[in-house]
Amino acid sequence: MRAMKYLQCAAMGAVAVAAVGVATESHADSIPPGWEAHNMEPMGYSGLDNRKGAFKVAIKKVNGRWYLYMGHLWHYGWSIVDVTDPRDPKFVKTVPGPGNTWTIQMTLHDNIMVTALEKSSLAWGADPNKPNEEGVLIWDISDPINPRQLSHWKTGASGTHRNSYPGGKYVYLSAGAPGFSSNILVILDIGDPARPREAGRWWMPGQKAGEPKGEGPEGFHGPASISPDGKMAAMAYSPAAVNLDISDVANPKLIGKLTFSPPFVSVGAPSLHSALPLWDRNLLYVNSEAIAERCNEALNFAGLVDNRNPERPRLISLFPLPVPPKGASYKNFCEKGGRFGPHNVNQEIHLPDVEKPGNLIYLTYFNAGLRVYDIKDPLLPVETGWFIPPQPSAHAGPLPRDLVTQTEDVLVDTRGYIYVTDKQWGLWILRYAGPDQPAPTDR
Repeated sequence: MRAMKYLQCAAMGAVAVAAVGVATESHADSIPPGWEAHNMEPMGYSGLDNRKGAFKVAIKKVNGRWYLYMGHLWHYGWSIVDVTDPRDPKFVKTVPGPGNTWTIQMTLHDNIMVTALEKSSLAWGADPNKPNEEGVLIWDISDPINPRQLSHWKTGASGTHRNSYPGGKYVYLSAGAPGFSSNILVILDIGDPARPREAGRWWMPGQKAGEPKGEGPEGFHGPASISPDGKMAAMAYSPAAVNLDISDVANPKLIGKLTFSPPFVSVGAPSLHSALPLWDRNLLYVNSEAIAERCNEALNFAGLVDNRNPERPRLISLFPLPVPPKGASYKNFCEKGGRFGPHNVNQEIHLPDVEKPGNLIYLTYFNAGLRVYDIKDPLLPVETGWFIPPQPSAHAGPLPRDLVTQTEDVLVDTRGYIYVTDKQWGLWILRYAGPDQPAPTDR
């Protein structure tokens, strides 16, 4: 299939979890028609054994085979897909998770995978009157298609959200904790993965019960990204981008921060969702998260921060807002319906099989699909590619209220293949064909 400058396909009609699952080894589904793209080409698609609404993804190469791990919004548990041939992804199995519990997040490194357990809500299909699990499950994935649970660590509160495990001794959790409002940073020692223990914690002033109210609203979405020397964490910790000294994990200390709300994003929404440090350039990519449908909130944004002086980070540029495709039935993406705004970025940079940040930022934008930005000039970021999945024919889950595509997560492997998930669809595998495409470091 030849890459083209512009492509548009014609629209057509305490818990112990048994990690057995059902291995189906089903072949890829046909690529659904109706997608739109610029400098982007779909290579393959999987309906994930009818599990639409895939969410966070991570990848691992083992003995020449590539395995993608993912959580789901509308199903409990974690799926494994063999993406060795991106044109023919094979759904392998689902590892069951606890019911009535968000199991949407995972992070992995080497032979350890950490999956988040979190209290969900009625809006997301959960029953608040039924029990749920919380915390993290720690798995041995030395056999990549048969994860083996090693332990279950609990927060004693709502559980965990977007965690990060860059390898080694420590996992960095976005965790609920008794006596705190919203999630805080908890550093978990898994030197013995069968017996995890808390090693340290940090919170924004005002989160702990009895403390004077802070800038508000405070809360840690995650993930924390750790510097190459292991001494600093850079993270989106509402309402600010935060640089944290973690050279003593038992006593993390604030180095500096840059507050974004106000003016960005309404009270109660994640004014800072993602922070992706570009350590080699002393830059910090940041974005908020759109929450309200049809833009019924303050402006969402993505931008770059000069982090040369971590005590005084400063905003230097904002990314341009996506523009609807030519001939679209809506004049702007707010009018299209559902959420419009940034969400997830190619973030799992600690994984050896994930493309390291170069001049391209891959960003999911809910109803605007996947957007690709070139930051070769960090003072003038430009959009160089995009992909929008087809209009769905039915809701896969209760949200959004509008029947519209909502692109959620993105990951790019070292071969240059782009994996995209959506509330209404399965797994899309794409290839970028625009400027500044990095040379693959694996084949």
